[in-house]
Amino acid sequence: LALEKKMVTPMTVIDTAPGRIVIGGSTISDSHPHGVLTVAQVIQKSSNVGTVKMAMRLQPREMWEMFTHVGIGQKPQIDFPGAVTGRLRPYKTWRPIEQATMSYGYGLSASLFQLARAYTVFARDGVVLPLSMLNQTEPAAGERVMSAETARTMRQFLQLAAGPGGTAPKAQAVGYSVGGKTGTARKQEGKGYGNKYRAWFVGLAPIDKPRIVVAVMVDEPSKGSYFGGDVAAPVFSQVVQQTLRMLGVPPDLDVKPGIVAKPVPAEPESF
Repeated sequence: LALEKKMVTPMTVIDTAPGRIVIGGSTISDSHPHGVLTVAQVIQKSSNVGTVKMAMRLQPREMWEMFTHVGIGQKPQIDFPGAVTGRLRPYKTWRPIEQATMSYGYGLSASLFQLARAYTVFARDGVVLPLSMLNQTEPAAGERVMSAETARTMRQFLQLAAGPGGTAPKAQAVGYSVGGKTGTARKQEGKGYGNKYRAWFVGLAPIDKPRIVVAVMVDEPSKGSYFGGDVAAPVFSQVVQQTLRMLGVPPDLDVKPGIVAKPVPAEPESF
């Protein structure tokens, strides 16, 4: 939204030091201090502080409208049991701290189905698509939410997030360029948050001409790590490789068999 309104460019710098920001008496932190980041790097490294600094320049109504247009807080229009609305409170009731936390996903709720649909706005150059559980014979008519330029820029950011220096290098797929965003959140217990987590990764491929959106969520990961980049991104990688091959999509990256790549460590994610 900040890109769309020309408030920032990909190379606009944001000072995220010292790795935390106080809003209304509450402290929002990054996983570790990043210092000065470009807008592109804020997404790549999942900086809560950088995200909040952009969001607080926006009006609550603008944010609410963007969330609503991509389907957050709206009941999915599908004839299928279990499709939930999620929660997006009226913007007039938002306090500054709520506007801040909603910018990186806390204080609202959405199903994985809703997140997958929201990513069609990036895959289809700014147009969000209706979803169906049935095979459609005609192309779906969507709603334009942002310019094609903004959507393509966001795809570049998502590619950075899924690559070296990002939070999800494990999302890389053999033969195909990918982009996406990790998510890691504490599960709400009563009125607070406990020590159980949900981890997810939502992304698309190939980057230049996306054919699929894949959303993966792991509920209460228990094998040591709970970050989306560690537990959900590898599943995304496998689904992308197998699905695009089944669809007959030609690889857009060179494949070099027989070379064992050294694992690339993921950037620790803020949550």
